[in-house]
Formats: sequence, C-alpha cells, structure tokens
Amino acid sequence: MTSAFLWGMLAASSLFLGALFTFWFRISNKMLGLIMAFGSGVLISAVAFELAHESVELSHGSGMAVLGLFAGAIVFFAADLIISHMGGEDRKSIRAAHENELALPITLGIVIDGVPESIVIGLSLLGGHTVGLAMLIAVFISNVPEAIAATTGLGAGGWSRFRIMRLWLLIAVVCGIASLAGFTLLENASNATRAFINMFAGGAILVMLADTMIPEAFEHGGKLAGLVNVMGFALAAYISTIS
Repeated sequence: MTSAFLWGMLAASSLFLGALFTFWFRISNKMLGLIMAFGSGVLISAVAFELAHESVELSHGSGMAVLGLFAGAIVFFAADLIISHMGGEDRKSIRAAHENELALPITLGIVIDGVPESIVIGLSLLGGHTVGLAMLIAVFISNVPEAIAATTGLGAGGWSRFRIMRLWLLIAVVCGIASLAGFTLLENASNATRAFINMFAGGAILVMLADTMIPEAFEHGGKLAGLVNVMGFALAAYISTIS
C-alpha cells in the first residue's frame, strides 16, 4: 500500500522540478513548447502501448475498454468545461498570468489532469506486479512543462514562491492518494472493471492533450514540435517494449 502512494508521489514530484526550473532558469517560450510536444508524445505512446493494449486484453471483447475510453473523455471534457468557466482555462498556457482569485480553478484543473494518471499507476501494481515503468515516466515527463507553464503564470499573478511550492506539494499528495486508491479500492476488481478504469484514464488523457498541451506545443514550438512529439512517442514506446 505504501509503495502505491510513494509511486504516485514520485510521478507528481516532477511538478516541483518544473517549478524549480522556472525559479532558477529563464526558459524560452519556444523551448517550453518543445518540451510540451515531447511530453505529449510520451503520453500518447503510454496510452497506446500501456493502457489500450492491456485494456483490450483484459476486456475479452466485452466492450468495457471502449466504454471506458468514451466515459473518460466525456467526464474530463465536462469537468474541464466547468473549470474553464471558473477561470482556469489558461492553466497550461505559456506565459499566462494567473491572479490570486483563480487559485481554486487552477488547482482543480491540475488535479483532474493528474488523478486519472495516478490511479492507473496504482492499478499497475495489482497482482504483485511492478509499477508500469512507461506510464510512470510518461506522467513524470509530462508534468514538467505543465508545472513550468503554471508556475510562470502564478508568479506573474503575484504568487510567492512558497505558495506555489505549497500548491505543488498539495497536488503531489493528492496524486499519491489517487495512486493508493487505485491500488486498494480496485484490488479485487474484475478484469473488465480494470479495463474500464485504464481506458477511462486514457480517454481523459487524450482529451487533455488535444485541448491543452498539443495546441500550446505547436503555437510556441512551431513546426519542430511535430518531430519532437514523435521523439517522445518513440522513447515511451521503447520503454514499454523493454519493461
């Protein structure tokens, strides 16, 4: 149980890393866009090779994988729409300033981005298996540009460094709890249920990528973002094959 929480925390710990990069270095918009492109490619590959592949095998033709995919996409879309109306639509926008009153929607937005991924990390530990390395690395890498973009915006909106780091700590703990929940609450779940949960996360991740990270990547990274996206995909695919 403890390991599930710690793996979830580890995956989210890159939020701190992204914030520290922002404090210590000046990262250009183009470079941040390319980092987002790389992280997007890694996540797309993790969904394809880790989540979708396993879910199809677990569902045994029951349709639960497809149901989970669309359920995750719709739920994330609805939640993201609500958060956007609250003022959190620019939470991953590069160089956008986030005022103090946007603390709640920004926090909620980042949480809904990270919780499905964390649940899958905990789920991968069931049955005595080791953590899904490709998924863990995918989440870790993709968190970095998200944290850089959000930290820059929060700082521009007047947030102190201490308050920003406290926010990332809170979200890392939430992600750890989500990973623990995926491990404990779904320990006796059927294969069909696990297939549904995996693809629920996959659907949510794909909508998040299409709605936020990929547009930002191409807007600021330019045409090169496409090649960098493929590099991220290839890296995660390779990790999947060796793990």
